[in-house]
Amino acid sequence: MVDSSGHGLLKPLQKLSDEEFWSFKELLRKEPEKFKLKPISWTKLENASREDLIMLLNTHYPGHTWDMVLSLFLQVNREDLSIMAQKKRRHKQSKYKKFMKTTFQTIWTSETNTHIPDRNYHVIIEPQYKALQTIFDSESEPVTAVITGRIGEGKTTFLKKAMLDWASGVLWQNHFQYVFFFSVFSLNNITELSLAELISSKLPESSETLDDILSDPKRILFILDGFDYLKFDLQLRTNLCNDWRKRLPTQFVLSSLLQKIMLPECSLLLELGQRSLPKTCRLLQYPRLIPIVGFSKQSVESYCVSFFGNEKGEEVSENLRNNKLIHLCNNPYLCWMFCSCLKWQLDMEEEGYIRAKTDSGFFTYFMVSAFKSAYASSPSKQNRAKLKTLCTLAVEGIWEKLFVFDSEDLRRNGISELDKAVWLRMKFLQNRGNHTVFYHPTLQAYFAAMFYFLRQDKDTHVPVIGSIPELLGKMYAYDQTQWLQTGIFLFGIASEQVASLLNPNFGFIQPKDVRQEIITYLKSLSQQECSEKLERPENLFTCLRDHQEERFVRQVIDLFEEITVDIRNSEVLSMTACNLQKSSKLKKLHLHIRKRVFSEILDPEFCNIEIFTDNRLCSFMTNYGDGSLFHTLLQLPHLKYLNLYGTNLSKDVIESLCSALRCSACQVEELLLGKCDISSEACGIIATSLINSKVKHLSLVENPLKSKGVMSLCETLKDPSCVLETLMLSYCCLTFIACGHLYEALLSNKHLSLLDLGSNFLEDAGVKLLCEALKDPNCTLEELWLSGCFLTSECCKEISAVLTCNKSLKTLKLGNNNIQDSGVKQLCEALRHPNCKLECLGLELCKFTSDCCEDLALTLITCKTLNSLNLDWKTLDHSGLVVLCEALSHKRCKLEMLGLDKSAFSEESQTLLQALEMKNTNLNILHYPWVEEERKKRGVRLIWKSKN
Repeated sequence: MVDSSGHGLLKPLQKLSDEEFWSFKELLRKEPEKFKLKPISWTKLENASREDLIMLLNTHYPGHTWDMVLSLFLQVNREDLSIMAQKKRRHKQSKYKKFMKTTFQTIWTSETNTHIPDRNYHVIIEPQYKALQTIFDSESEPVTAVITGRIGEGKTTFLKKAMLDWASGVLWQNHFQYVFFFSVFSLNNITELSLAELISSKLPESSETLDDILSDPKRILFILDGFDYLKFDLQLRTNLCNDWRKRLPTQFVLSSLLQKIMLPECSLLLELGQRSLPKTCRLLQYPRLIPIVGFSKQSVESYCVSFFGNEKGEEVSENLRNNKLIHLCNNPYLCWMFCSCLKWQLDMEEEGYIRAKTDSGFFTYFMVSAFKSAYASSPSKQNRAKLKTLCTLAVEGIWEKLFVFDSEDLRRNGISELDKAVWLRMKFLQNRGNHTVFYHPTLQAYFAAMFYFLRQDKDTHVPVIGSIPELLGKMYAYDQTQWLQTGIFLFGIASEQVASLLNPNFGFIQPKDVRQEIITYLKSLSQQECSEKLERPENLFTCLRDHQEERFVRQVIDLFEEITVDIRNSEVLSMTACNLQKSSKLKKLHLHIRKRVFSEILDPEFCNIEIFTDNRLCSFMTNYGDGSLFHTLLQLPHLKYLNLYGTNLSKDVIESLCSALRCSACQVEELLLGKCDISSEACGIIATSLINSKVKHLSLVENPLKSKGVMSLCETLKDPSCVLETLMLSYCCLTFIACGHLYEALLSNKHLSLLDLGSNFLEDAGVKLLCEALKDPNCTLEELWLSGCFLTSECCKEISAVLTCNKSLKTLKLGNNNIQDSGVKQLCEALRHPNCKLECLGLELCKFTSDCCEDLALTLITCKTLNSLNLDWKTLDHSGLVVLCEALSHKRCKLEMLGLDKSAFSEESQTLLQALEMKNTNLNILHYPWVEEERKKRGVRLIWKSKN
């Protein structure tokens, strides 16, 4: 019996004469070569019937059967049969299209919340709609397009409209024969499936078979929506599959499709929100982004007129403008909520005005108005009980990462069919096939947060629902941003203003208890001994913005003496500035401002200043370039530490920073400006600001200062009013010329104790100049870092002379230099000198051999001050290590830290080192012994993964 996938081809094949059918089979022997496929053996083809032939084609060439047969019909001069087959194919395609039109027309009518005529909606989305047409129509190759935007800005609605327009014959008619729409979060509870099963779930009866559909993948588009709410992570994988029939773990199927391993010739159209965009975009090949940016002022006004009618709509728009609320309605979902809430109030003849300036306030007005419209006569106790069932469903879903609910989920949480009908009418819930979802994911987050205000001690504990500290831990300690929206509402509802809206309708709500739980948890995060840390304070700032009660905000901010912020955009910058200026306890601030933030602020094309509603903040943002940022931050009363590592600072911004440093109110003592693209000229500005400032620690690592920049710093170091104690200049493009300037500064400066010159091209000539200064009794330098400075054994004579006469120098780092055996032996001789006071010596990667072990061993026994020796990355011979270990076991050895990578040694040598550690309990043998200390002093922060 013929396979159903070839049923449409059997009838045309039966119309071939025996002679034509024989020719057809002979031509089929070479046809696969056109598709770069292996031919079917002639023994199988020779005696195959028409039914057998179709089965062979489907087995050997899935997805190519139709194209091959249509081509062969033409080759045997039966164009009529080719036309007949194509008509059958188009007929089946039209059935699918009609089915999708009916389906999405229903969805568009019943599930979307535009509430405006289609013509008005088309005006609002016109730029994105044109982009959608252009991207796909202008490309002959497969395209991956991504609709981006925030929650509630209409991404899913836009995609549903695109699907409806394709099915209606309006969009992509010459490009795609099949368009499939999937909400991927509906796959959360499906552990395994095939792409074939997924596609089949969308096909009506009597439509084309999968083989027919997938025979031309270039004419297929997959629309994938809902990535923000996937339970599982989609990772960049190598063990993927190209077989669309094969059952695999669900995430493997999706990854194979996104990474173009499965059906690489098809096109993709994805909806990615703020949560999923960074993770999912890296899987895609050359994605084309189409941002959905929400409503403009004009769109909001047009929406209001469409929703209420001309007269009332204009009145509502004017109300929004006068009360400065129109910016909150640039989110289409919030705009719909606002209008719905207002309409319910008007229907109940209440005051038609909404006093809410936060998301939580908005959602609470909406929820209360909806309840009052449906349960006007119900007592508050009954309303509270009903609300609690909905909140329990929501919070259980959040903790389980569940966004699609079945009837059992509703029943278990006490939601009856009658309640469900009311929630559907209120648009708290909506049907999605046989399942139920919250009308919008943000609404689920709101009700989940509300749960924590309705719970009581007598309630039955539900194990899956976490506590408030556990919820906050998901947000702050572990950087799980999918919890952020719930956290925002938790903070917002905890305000007295929002709670006062709830009390008359749901009984007494006590936000004070929730606020105290928040404070207690955040206080634990601020403690040094706490293993959890505040990973992304911008999430905390977002939550505080929704609370807006000054006393609570200050109480939270003052819990932290150290904060690290990665400022990714102008909105994060505005929140950071607004919150940090309220701090009276902040001592250390690590601040990284990505380069594009300056463009967003200073270029109107990148920034809509309307989003900044606080007038003071508007001034701060627009005047960023004249120093408002640094004058705001550097006048915090207890701020001692500022780290801007990785922030691209222009000359103008440097001037602003230095101006703030010179203010008497500035208390900053540690200033870390590594990798800030500071030029020689800008370095001169920084140097001038150090005079009469309180800065004691300055890091300028990884900046192209060159010798000219160091010359400016040295002039400042010679000034008696400069109190700088630590100067970090590694990777600053310095040569021996810079050492000439440093020579003079070291002789006259009495404060500088640490100088880091690592990874500069100083060579032996430069170090010899430094040694001349170090031999002078007036030089008080205690630490000199010279790792990676292209030194040889030739400079070791001068260094040795310093070690025998300088009583101040305690640390000398010479790692990653070519000083070889002869250089090490000279240094050892100096270390054994009774006048040597050195305590810490770095010789890692210095290209010496085990022949130095006897010199090192004698030094360890003789030198009374050396307590730290770094020989990391050296694999010594076992015999040399034995000599070294004998010295380390000696009672006269004072060494406390030895830098060595134990794992790099032989098993015999590792056993020897273990025995040494057991015998000498004062000795620590460490790999990378100084890395953390050096990063800390240089201000290098590996957490910044952005590219400026």
